[in-house]
Amino acid sequence: MTTILLTGASRGIGAAAREALEARGCRVIGQATRAETGIIAADFADPQAPQALWESALEMAGGRIDVLVNNAGLFAANPLDSSDIAWLDGWEDTLRINLTSAAQLSRFAVRHWQADGRPGRVVHVASRAGHRGDSPAHWHYAAAKGGMLALHKTIARQYAANGILSYAIAPGFTDTDMAGDYLASRGGPGLLADIPLGRVATPQEIATMIVFCALDAPPSMTGATMDANGASYVR
Repeated sequence: MTTILLTGASRGIGAAAREALEARGCRVIGQATRAETGIIAADFADPQAPQALWESALEMAGGRIDVLVNNAGLFAANPLDSSDIAWLDGWEDTLRINLTSAAQLSRFAVRHWQADGRPGRVVHVASRAGHRGDSPAHWHYAAAKGGMLALHKTIARQYAANGILSYAIAPGFTDTDMAGDYLASRGGPGLLADIPLGRVATPQEIATMIVFCALDAPPSMTGATMDANGASYVR
C-alpha cells in the first residue's frame, strides 16, 4: 500500500485529492490547521510545525512514507498601501506557509528516501501565478508559487538518478473556499473573459492530476509542470 502525506487535506483541492487517492487504495495521512479523523493538526505559520508533522506522520505510517503532496496554501490579499509592518508580515506569513513549509517537508522526504535507499515522489501544487504573476495585492503569493516551481525543478534534477521524482501542478483559478472571496469580487464576465474554457477549474480536476503525479506519471516526466488554467496562460 502506498502511503502519502498530503498537506492542506481538509477542504478544496486537498479534500478532493484525499478522496481520490483513498479510492485508489492509498493510505493518506493528511494535514490541516485543525485535527480531524485521519488528519494531523499543524499550523505552518509556526516554523516548527513541518518537522513535528513529518515526525508524527512517519510514526503513524510505521516508518515509511512513499509520496509527499505539498498542497497547503494561503491566498490572502496584501495591499501595497498597507503599513510597512503589515505588508512585511503578510509577505512573510504567505512565504512561510506556501513555500518554506513545502521546502522543509521536501527536505525531510528526500532525506528519508536517501537513508532507506528507496525511491519516492514529491507532488507540488503550485499556481499559474508562479508563471505569469498575480494581482498587485498578491506579489507574495506569486513569489511563493514561483519559488515552489524552482524548488520542484531542483529536486527533479538533483535526485532523479536515485529514483526520487518531482512533479508540479500549476492551477489557475479553482472553485475552492480559499479562492472564493477573490472569485466573488472578480467574478462574472470580466474574469471568465480571460479563460478560453469559459469556467474555472474544479477541485476534482486538480485532484485527478495529483493522483496521476503521485501514482501513475512515468519517471521520465520528473521535472515537468502540468498546467490547469483553461488556456488562460499557455506556455
